[in-house]
Formats: sequence, structure tokens, C-alpha cells
Amino acid sequence: MSKRLDGVLTAVKRGRGGVAVAHNKNTADMPVERLPIPGKVVISMQQHIGVPCTPVVKVGDEVAVGQVIGDSDKFISAPIHATVSGRVTAVGDIKLANGIITKGITIESDGEMRLYEGIKPPVVTNKKELCEAVRASGVVGLGGAGFPTHVKFNLPDDSKVDTLIINAAECEPYITVDYRECIDNTKYIIKGVELLRDICGFKQIIIAIEDNKPQAFKDLKAFADSDNDADDTIKLMTLKSRYPQGAEKMMVLSATGRKVPPGKLPSDVGCVVINVASLAFIARYVETGKPLVSRSITVDGSAIKEPKNLRVPIGTNIQDIIDYCGGFKSEPRKILSGGPMMGIAICDTNAPICKQNNAILAFADRKDLIKTERECIRCGRCVDVCPMSLMPTLIERYARVKDAEKLNDIGVMVCMECGSCAYACPSGRPLVQYMRLAKQVVREGGKK
Repeated sequence: MSKRLDGVLTAVKRGRGGVAVAHNKNTADMPVERLPIPGKVVISMQQHIGVPCTPVVKVGDEVAVGQVIGDSDKFISAPIHATVSGRVTAVGDIKLANGIITKGITIESDGEMRLYEGIKPPVVTNKKELCEAVRASGVVGLGGAGFPTHVKFNLPDDSKVDTLIINAAECEPYITVDYRECIDNTKYIIKGVELLRDICGFKQIIIAIEDNKPQAFKDLKAFADSDNDADDTIKLMTLKSRYPQGAEKMMVLSATGRKVPPGKLPSDVGCVVINVASLAFIARYVETGKPLVSRSITVDGSAIKEPKNLRVPIGTNIQDIIDYCGGFKSEPRKILSGGPMMGIAICDTNAPICKQNNAILAFADRKDLIKTERECIRCGRCVDVCPMSLMPTLIERYARVKDAEKLNDIGVMVCMECGSCAYACPSGRPLVQYMRLAKQVVREGGKK
């Protein structure tokens, strides 16, 4: 049972495993700045989990901000919009920060940021209209997952979903954009909560936030205690700061005590989880009709001269963003897209920002390099910290010999690649890489 302390709920149940990380929230007190209009953007057609979009414009076309330039007729997908006004100069293969080659559209900016003439606030009076509006907005999980948000609300009429969880944990070190969202855009979080409550009829809405975010906690509590929630549907819950508290399945367990089975989604246990920035965006879209054309990111790390929180047009070149932050104050030894726990290392900053990118981190210190790999000492720490009760060293062993059947039997596909095992390993084993390799072995084994 969750306890109510001074009007605030505590976690119903804490998930197993996880690690205590130094959060290094250096930019927590820095309001989000808006990046100057870039000279050009390169917009990827693969910015979400699911099927990539197909370009619907061609070289030479004039486009305006918010105009659809890529779309798909597949369910798990989300449309992509022009993020600057100007002329399309290229449509073809591009390389993303993670090395993936995909289709992209290059737009030379005219510097005017003209809005597309078709932009208007959507009409949202029921769940069908809500799902249509959320899809049209192009929003995906802005916490980093990139899952098309409209899918979460496209539930059957007989669905037993009764709980909405607003994920404001932001447990990754360094990243502070969700924290700033809670402080700077509380109004839209409130509007988003009220919209989803009224349209979807959730019986309870839980705003879950870690206890290391005092100002966000204060601002959200003021709303939770207000007269906007006469029937006490909306509750604020404080969670002990422990990584990966913000992972979807961990969040469901902490907030409700319900355990999401392997291979299932939160909706299978009556919950919908949405990132706080995604929620605030939905409220802004319903008010203005302007789709997702920019996002907030944290730029930080020991190699960055002037760490900042920035609002950048999607498709902006990563190097341009770093240059706006004063460039590198020392030679970076490692550059990450995302946080240090689940982010990916990048070797080329000549790549565009995508919807799901929430941070660019650059480190110069030797301590931030990959650990020296040594033989496993069978200490079991990786097992102790795994939130999904897996045995990472056993998975590594089967991945090496490409035993798809045994990997599937021991549940490798439920791994969420949080990195807790690698963080805790005293021998520096690249366990997350082995998790990814093991999943690929299972996928390829299933094709045979």
C-alpha cells in the first residue's frame, strides 16, 4: 500500500535491482534557450519505433513550418513535419548519429519560419478525435523511447485501462529537460492532465517524480492540491531516486504495484504511461495546432564549454548545437546522444537531431572512458542489479555461441538495455552490447 505523506503518495512498491548513480544535474537551474534558426535542417524519416516514413515532397518544393513532409500508412508510425520554412534541396540517404542509414530530407531555411497555412487547432471531444489529433501532431515518446504516442491511447472500447501515469522521473544522469518542463511549462502539464482525464475517463492519474527534483515537485504539488481536481483523481507521487526508475515497467510497478509480464505492455495491466514533455506537447498542440517541429535537449559534459538546455528545430546539425554552446573546451574523448546509461556513443557530430534525442553529452575526462575489460569474477552483481531478474553473464555466454533457443528460454528479449549490469560490473564487461547481440541472435534464429 502507498502511504500519503503531507498529501503526497509514496511508491506502492519498489522494483528490484537498479543502481545508485551520481545524477550530475548541472543544468537544472538553466531555463531552456531557443537556438537561432539554423541555415538548413536534415530531417530523418526514421524518428520513431516502427515503420519509417516515406518522403511526400521532392527537391525544389517550397515548404513551411508544420507542413507534412513524410508519412506512413502503417499503424505504428508518426508523420514528420518541416521544422523550418524554405526549399527542399535534397531527398535521399542520410546517416544518423547512431550510424543507421535512412531516408532524409534537407531543407535550406529562408530564415522566415513561416507557418504552414493549414495549421489550426484540432477538435477533440472524444477518444477517436484525440487519437487522430495525437497522431497528426507527430509526437512520439520525448523521454527517449520514440514510441508513437497515439498508439498508447488507441485502446479498444472494452479496455480495462484505468490509470494514467505521468513519468517525470528523468533518472538518467545529466539530462534536465523534463525537470525544466515541469517548472517552465506547468500550465501545459495541467492542461494535458485535464484533457486526458476528461476525454479518456481515467479513474486515477499519477504524476510520478523522483525526490531529487525539489522545484518541480513544489510546482506540481501546487496543482495536485488545487481545486482543479475536486474528485481527487489526480495524485502526486514521490519516488526514491534510483536508476532506472523512469523505465516504463518500473514506473508502473512503483506507481500501482502492478507487474507488467514479459512481452506485455502497461495497457495489459490497466495503465498508460506518458512522458511529461510528451503530455505538455499534446496540450500545446490541441491549443495551437502546431505539430512537433522542435524539442528541448540538454547539452552538457566535461568537454562542453557552456552547458545549456536548448530548444532546437528537429533536424538541426549536432555540431551547430555544440558550437552554440561555445564548442569544446577540451578534446572530447566520448560524445553521447542521450544519457550516459542508455545513450549511444557517436563518432561524427555531423548528424541531425531527431525527435527522440533528449541530450548531447561530451566528456573529456579519462574516467568517462569505457572500463578496461577483464575476465568475469562471478561476483553476481549484474544479477543483483538487473530490474528484469535476468542473468547477464549467462546471456553473454549463449550470445557468444549464438544459441538462439537458450537465449530465448532465459528471457533475453525482456531486457530493456538500461545498462545497470554494465555499470555495476567490476570487470568492465560490455554486457549491454552482449544483450543487443543476443537479441539479434534470437531474431535471426527465428527467421530460420
